Amino acid sequence: MPHIAIQLSGPRNAQRQQQISETIARLTQDILGKRPEVIAITFTQVAVQDWWIAGKTLEDLGQSAFQLDISITDETNTKAEKARYLQAVYDAMAALHPQLHPVSYVHVIDARAAAYGYGGKTQEYRYHQG
Repeated sequence: MPHIAIQLSGPRNAQRQQQISETIARLTQDILGKRPEVIAITFTQVAVQDWWIAGKTLEDLGQSAFQLDISITDETNTKAEKARYLQAVYDAMAALHPQLHPVSYVHVIDARAAAYGYGGKTQEYRYHQG
């Protein structure tokens, strides 16, 4: 836990993905208190001509964008922690992703412990066994 899915505009860039992965994992540890050995991150690239904001493509705007979805177990983080995380992720992405459009989203998905897990076990099961 958690799973993080990141959509980035533009062509695939392995070095940038490495930097983003390391930064997001660190923020996830430091702010949300998640263990590094269970943080999984996936990337999807979206062409700038396929990403639209307010009726214009990122190509037209000359900008970039991202969306980050992170699934965490419900009730494991406070509203304040999640708010800090959203701001820190946006700030980090702005530093790593040039010409970042402000309409770039971070979505913290609070998943029920009985409906979410890894290795074939729910987080609810892990809570009761721990």
